Amino acid sequence: MNHTFQTLEFNRILEKLESFSHTEAAQDQIRNLMPSNVESQVKKDLQNTTEARIILDRMGLPPAVGMKDLSNIITTTKQGGCLLAEELEETGVMLTGVKRLKDFLNRCKYLELSLPYYELELDPMMDLSDMIRESIRNGRVEDHASKLLKSVRQEIGRLEERLRTKAEAILRKNKNWFSDSYVTIRNERICLPVKKDYKSSVPGSVIGQSSTGSTLFIEPSAIAVMNEELERLRIEEENEVRRILYTLTAIVEENLPVLEKNKRYLDKLDFLFAKGRLSQEMEGVEPFMNTEQFIRIVDGRHPLMEPKSVVPLTIELGKKERGIVITGPNTGGKTVSIKTVGLFSLMAQCGLHVPCVEAELCMNRQVLCDIGDGQNITENLSTFSAHITNVMKILKEVGKESLVLLDELGSGTDPLEGMGIAIAILDELRLKGCLFLATTHYPEVKTYAKEREGITNARMAFDKETLKPLYRMEIGEAGESCALDIAMRLGMSEQMVERAKRYAYGEWESPDQLKFERDIKEGLKQPRKDKKLGKSQSAEHKNEIQTKYTVGDSICVYPDKKKGIVCKPVNDQGVLQVQLPDKKIWINHKRIQLLVPAAQLYPEGYDFSIIFDTVENRKARHKMDKGYQEGLEIKTE
Repeated sequence: MNHTFQTLEFNRILEKLESFSHTEAAQDQIRNLMPSNVESQVKKDLQNTTEARIILDRMGLPPAVGMKDLSNIITTTKQGGCLLAEELEETGVMLTGVKRLKDFLNRCKYLELSLPYYELELDPMMDLSDMIRESIRNGRVEDHASKLLKSVRQEIGRLEERLRTKAEAILRKNKNWFSDSYVTIRNERICLPVKKDYKSSVPGSVIGQSSTGSTLFIEPSAIAVMNEELERLRIEEENEVRRILYTLTAIVEENLPVLEKNKRYLDKLDFLFAKGRLSQEMEGVEPFMNTEQFIRIVDGRHPLMEPKSVVPLTIELGKKERGIVITGPNTGGKTVSIKTVGLFSLMAQCGLHVPCVEAELCMNRQVLCDIGDGQNITENLSTFSAHITNVMKILKEVGKESLVLLDELGSGTDPLEGMGIAIAILDELRLKGCLFLATTHYPEVKTYAKEREGITNARMAFDKETLKPLYRMEIGEAGESCALDIAMRLGMSEQMVERAKRYAYGEWESPDQLKFERDIKEGLKQPRKDKKLGKSQSAEHKNEIQTKYTVGDSICVYPDKKKGIVCKPVNDQGVLQVQLPDKKIWINHKRIQLLVPAAQLYPEGYDFSIIFDTVENRKARHKMDKGYQEGLEIKTE
């Protein structure tokens, strides 16, 4: 599943979801979010997201609840430690947030949703909250936390003022003894900056010295007694602060079960509202979930693309067809389309809304995909090898309740063999009974999808005039690569494009004939009457050519070595009709090499219309054999 998440960029969806959360627990839950295979759980999760979205749309954002270090606070309290003033203040902030959130949810009850009733599980513990707020502020125990603390701090303030006044008087009286005109604090004791030469002039204790040693910091004997009294008062202050912190910690410990319950529901609500905010940003809707392996998306938008630039995707899969083969030009949106379907499936089973007008999605046991070139240098895997390795893993894991996404099926190798492999893979998926979407450029695969029950073609629309993809999927129609049109618009000459078209569609001339024509144009040769291009040859030679091939012969078409079957024998112009895997073509007999004669392949009197005729024509002939059918016609090529 991790490979699927990475390929479909589902991790980016989770990153966006995480950005809307505030608590560490909710963020951890989002990072580890996995699609659920339990239908009831998925529907419940989706309903919660819907209710969160309704509240956000109607009531605005809920108040954010600060829970910076609550887990550490709970752990410290359980272990019998004393909470610091900052930790107690954080607890108070959380309780204040609980009160605000509870009030917010109460106001939401008129919406007649179930989510607002989570407020019944929240307890703001007003007594503890008020006590913390009155005792601690800005990470410090307040003076009025107790009468004794207030008294001690007042006395400390008065004594510090007397000390400073006494020390400054000494400074003013003997300015030449000192290196500075102000008192200083060293080791929490008030000192005077005495020049080294005047050390004996200022009786007292040396507390420290400057880096150069020219100044000594001396505590004068005249203020030593007051410094000792100040130190005693500070110890008394510290003891009272510690007593207050222990008292508050004990109260927190008594209420730990309530605090932990608050935390659980705050984490849960944070997660739910994060899902609601993601839905709001994407303009998502709740998809209807089914267990019938049916997918229907109306105007779906890839959730990671700019909404204004995305052409909506409408697709239906699972009722008539289990698989769709998507064709069309490069950069036409084929890959984005199948990624959109895969992402929607993952998001829905994680309880997330999907950005579209309407969606019905199915419960998938797994979403399996092979998208991208997959080349792995460290494992010495080519693009083709990597694709096949991934596909083989998929075929081992796939089941009836799987959704499979395959991009550029059969690419990266010889076109003829790649086409065969692509069809074999599709056939295997069809037999497995899973849902699948595949993109390809092979015309033979388009033909396969058209003829096989349970599979259909789709194409990505393309504007040949502007050479711009329209990013619109059209179900039931096979697309074209449009490579020749694109090449001409990008600068390829008309002659080159025509030549490419002849080579691509079997309308080229042989190298000998092209050389003969070129020699004639350059005046190097004169055409012989019996060999002149476009004229009938001698009767004997003509008869030999016309009897060389018969209907049903297996032949090879050069120069690209395509295999085909002769539909119509050679005519007066030396041209015969050949059935290729995806179409019929007329081609010069010189491009043909006989592989196996029809006599060795088919019994005498074999009905070749089974091979060459369309299904519609065969049905029409069958009806005509029974008598006249008004309005019925047989279309010939």
